[in-house]
Amino acid sequence: MKEQENIGHTVLDTTNEEVVIKIQDLRKSFGDNQVLRGFDMELRKGENLVVMGKSGSGKSVMIKCLVGLMSPDSGYVEVLGKDINTLDQVALDELRADIGFLFQGSALYDSMTVRENLEFPMRRHRKKFEGIQDTLPLVKEALENVGLGHTMDLMPAELSGGMKRRVALARAIILKPKLILYDEPTSGLDPITSKEIIELMRSIQKKYGTSALIITHDVDCARVISERMILLVDGVNYAEGTYAELIQSEDPKVNAFFKK
Repeated sequence: MKEQENIGHTVLDTTNEEVVIKIQDLRKSFGDNQVLRGFDMELRKGENLVVMGKSGSGKSVMIKCLVGLMSPDSGYVEVLGKDINTLDQVALDELRADIGFLFQGSALYDSMTVRENLEFPMRRHRKKFEGIQDTLPLVKEALENVGLGHTMDLMPAELSGGMKRRVALARAIILKPKLILYDEPTSGLDPITSKEIIELMRSIQKKYGTSALIITHDVDCARVISERMILLVDGVNYAEGTYAELIQSEDPKVNAFFKK
């Protein structure tokens, strides 16, 4: 892989590597508020890529544009070889069947059991499970992968915060996705539970060969899980590289992310 140093960040030549996500010159404004001002990003197959940015920097807007929940003002967004801006709703739903989501706060349905929460995306994407009459083995497998095989009949209210996050992770992998989007996977968790979630993320990547885009404020999470990082500043990809490379930067805007 060739690297070309550039002022501000490293430009990577990925000609010979399979790209799972490609974002070019993404722009999005809300009135006079320019949130994304030409953001660029590539995620490679099998990679864990962390995107860090301050609150309000545009991370959530970028993810919404990435999955077709929001239309950008301009720019190119490609996911798993599909140009998002050209897909109709049916095609978008089919694409989302290959994407797992771990939402900030877990986002479990309180009125459903753990099993029903995991079965929900399977019902939504029935086409992917044509011919499967019994979903129970798939639910068991997903829960066992996160160490919660015994929780199937429990309600979310009966789970601790860490257990909820694990169930949400099981729901993210039950579709056997090619890509997983993690939105603040360790937020609100104690350090021990955060470490357990990070180890599960690494285990899932190894077992399923997934690519992962991780949005986080947690520097420790970024240090452990990332193979590459992007710092989103002022609506653009301001700096890019490995954790080890970025912490050595003398740029004050980069340095601010790693100073406690």
